[in-house]
Amino acid sequence: MGLLQFTSKGIYCKQADVYIDPWKSVEKALITHGHSDHARHGHKQYLCHQHSRSILKLRLGKNINIQTVKYGESVSINGVDISFHPAGHIIGSAQIRLEYKGCVWVVSGDYKIEDDGLSGAYTPIKCQYFITECTFGLPVYKWIPQQEVFDDINNWWQQNNKEGKTTVLIGYSLGKAQRLIQGLDTSIGPILTHGAVENINQALRDDGIKLNDTVSVTPDFDKKKFANAIVVAPPSAAGTNWLKKFHPYSIGIASGWMGLRGPRRRRTVDRGFVLSDHADWPGLNQAVQASGAEYVIATHGYTNAFARWLNEKGVQASVENTLFEGELPEIKEGSNSGSTNDKTEN
Repeated sequence: MGLLQFTSKGIYCKQADVYIDPWKSVEKALITHGHSDHARHGHKQYLCHQHSRSILKLRLGKNINIQTVKYGESVSINGVDISFHPAGHIIGSAQIRLEYKGCVWVVSGDYKIEDDGLSGAYTPIKCQYFITECTFGLPVYKWIPQQEVFDDINNWWQQNNKEGKTTVLIGYSLGKAQRLIQGLDTSIGPILTHGAVENINQALRDDGIKLNDTVSVTPDFDKKKFANAIVVAPPSAAGTNWLKKFHPYSIGIASGWMGLRGPRRRRTVDRGFVLSDHADWPGLNQAVQASGAEYVIATHGYTNAFARWLNEKGVQASVENTLFEGELPEIKEGSNSGSTNDKTEN
């Protein structure tokens, strides 16, 4: 297909001999962001944005061979000019631009259009070929402004305080958790964090990222010392003994899937909040249009539907299979919310 190819190891640039977010071990990997489906173990060299450095070292090992760049900084490898640009997905996330002999390819990685005030605003990049995710590539997915979501979360937190319940909010430890932490109204109470979330927080703080104050929940945690607190925890904490120390509590989840599949996916939680770190349907279309791409390749999500839509609109598009996962359901069926009035929704 030209400069980039889809191989059994990942997206490959033969001219530069580099892979982008490869899922098998390679010599040199360009990494769009720190989520585990994009940043994997076993590569000899890593190149990423500077704010992904500490995350990769935390998740992949302190001794990995890693080089970092700033947004817009260009690196030339065997005549291929490579640069990283804001994707707006999570802190340190990047689109990767590759130019060779006047032909420009852009690999989006995961991205969202709305500026969350933390991850860096998505920047459209002109190109001939655009490789895009489409996790939420159906017209039913249209996000509301994040401030409205946070107003809803903060009101729920205040109501739980009045009812004598601890508020527990579930989100991915990398990305979603930090976005939640920054959007919470700290005048309501302190923010407590699960260890997995706090480890990520510390890595980001080490890279100079400023986050709201948080308190890690340690084994000797005393709930009485933290009245009116909210707890930010990863999906793995749902239904575990760890949560029992906060009883009685009300549990909520922040996920894009709440937009359509809420009644089923909220079966084991008290509240669901529609908040995704991926582009919605309007955002995907906006990104494609802004790129000016002659050809679009959809890699994960509702790929067939989105590619078919683009072709109908006059934009050449196709689908390539990858091992990228997008945004997965964040809580398992059958876990116990632990509230004083547990309930399920049908």
